[in-house]
Amino acid sequence: MAIAEIDEQLAGLDALEIGEDRESGARKAWAQVWPKLGAVGLAILLWQVVVWTGWRPTYALPGPGTVFPRFFDELGLQVTWRAIGITMRRASVGFALAIVIGGLIGIAVSRFKVVRTAVGSLITGLQTMPSIAWFPLSLLLFQRSEAAIYFVIVLGAAPSIANGLITGIDHIPPILLRAGRALGASGVHAYRHVVLPAALPTFVAGLKQGWAFVWRSLMAGELLVIIANRPSIGARLAFQSEWADAPGLISYMLIILIIGILVDAVGFATVERTMRRRRGLTIN
Repeated sequence: MAIAEIDEQLAGLDALEIGEDRESGARKAWAQVWPKLGAVGLAILLWQVVVWTGWRPTYALPGPGTVFPRFFDELGLQVTWRAIGITMRRASVGFALAIVIGGLIGIAVSRFKVVRTAVGSLITGLQTMPSIAWFPLSLLLFQRSEAAIYFVIVLGAAPSIANGLITGIDHIPPILLRAGRALGASGVHAYRHVVLPAALPTFVAGLKQGWAFVWRSLMAGELLVIIANRPSIGARLAFQSEWADAPGLISYMLIILIIGILVDAVGFATVERTMRRRRGLTIN
């Protein structure tokens, strides 16, 4: 067979594989989307069914047909986007502080036995405390200020992040550490090139849990600590509640839910997919 004929046949096979890959990619995308759409549709249907039962009057529990127009109206208001911006800035700063503090604590506990003995159990104890329990002390220390909110956010999230890193480091195979030492990795270089990369999957799980604490603590903080001229999602939620505006209240609850889903689906899911791909755990 001539070389030209072989090249032509190979080109046809390559084109066929590319078409299959595109089709497979579309199918995989749809496979990821339709369960989410189905779950959303089912939740809306159940919501409407509960409203139809008359369990609560419609002024207290309005149906989707009343809430969704109000939801889109709220998204069209400048104050809503300003509130989202303030809340997300607080969440980002609080999460960053929790990562730094939790990461340093996790490294110290995993590296020094005396530190583990001293504060190892305390970290888990702090993690189990409800964030709302810290707010009375936080208000005494910082009054109604941004610092009061950050104080509770860090205390809620840092222990989860620290425990995730500690668990990841504790479960690194010893042979991997020995291989790193044999290749000359020691001290800071060992942590940078061997320890932290090996502990990354568990550390990311700790970050996800830490973010959940950040988001819950922040929402509780914004409901309790309302600062003048600083609209936030929590402040808007409290405002709708005080005026017994059920459609507006549920609209802001939906905003809180959507932001939480987007952070997980776009942020953490992307990090996890990239990490699995680089480790050869998936080809997609």
